[in-house]
Amino acid sequence: MSELVLDSVPGLPSLYRSALISSVPLPWARGRSAKGSGIPELPTVRHSVAGVQASVADLTRFQQLIGAPAHDLLPSGFIHTIAFPVAMSVMARADFPLPLLGMIHLRNSVEHRRAIHFSEKLSISAWAGDLRPHPSGAQVDLVTEVTVAGEAVWTGRSTYLAKGSRLAGAAIAPKEERTTFVPPQLTTLWDLPVSTGRSYAAVSGDYNPIHLNALAAKALGMKQTIAHGMYLASRMVQESKPSGVESFAWSIDFRSPVLLPARVALAITPHQEAGTWRGAEITAWNARRAREHFTGTLTRLAGTD
Repeated sequence: MSELVLDSVPGLPSLYRSALISSVPLPWARGRSAKGSGIPELPTVRHSVAGVQASVADLTRFQQLIGAPAHDLLPSGFIHTIAFPVAMSVMARADFPLPLLGMIHLRNSVEHRRAIHFSEKLSISAWAGDLRPHPSGAQVDLVTEVTVAGEAVWTGRSTYLAKGSRLAGAAIAPKEERTTFVPPQLTTLWDLPVSTGRSYAAVSGDYNPIHLNALAAKALGMKQTIAHGMYLASRMVQESKPSGVESFAWSIDFRSPVLLPARVALAITPHQEAGTWRGAEITAWNARRAREHFTGTLTRLAGTD
């Protein structure tokens, strides 16, 4: 895989503008691949940038938004916001075979290997992999790695769905069987105003229109504006992980969008062993309609007692 070294972290608004300009259906999306046959290929290149340092002002606003206390260590979700534009620059490439606008966030998994101080200089790399069919279109993984002085400190894998984009030459993936959702015992409630998307965009720079404007969201296939997946994930981690645990893994699977405004119910089940926190399981659902929104897990990494 080749490497494209960026001068700086790209701006998300400019990436979205480029995506809007180039949002013309690709040939393969109309029933044939870009090369005439077979499944389209992902770009075999990683984008990277070095010497990135967190903004203290942005960190403070992020901590306030997710209900975290002021601290000089970076929350796991905040590291995603720093690294996300690099991953976005991969998806915004002219040779990336899926349309960026309207992409739906399906899953995240992260390994947060140690405490990361706001003053540390971060090197960020991102690349795409595992393009595959989905019952509603095509899905792809974006992998992001953050290192400090050559040490891998944070790795994330985000899975996205391009709804309606069929992979020529690939079998359509079967749909999962739907089961009746039975809400578990309630732990806490989140009341999310309609401004939640704009508030998260202001601290993360992620101005995807599906989170900001109802008309734009409807044009891109949503019923109304939806909460950012990484806002939900960041708040889930904040409220499920004990203070002082700084080496852990977490994942989140999104079942249905959180339409704004929303009341989200959560069940957080911690796991203890000999008095030591080992992890937690989380389920979130629509408190009014008993519809599952996401499930998540946190796990303390081995050797960190």
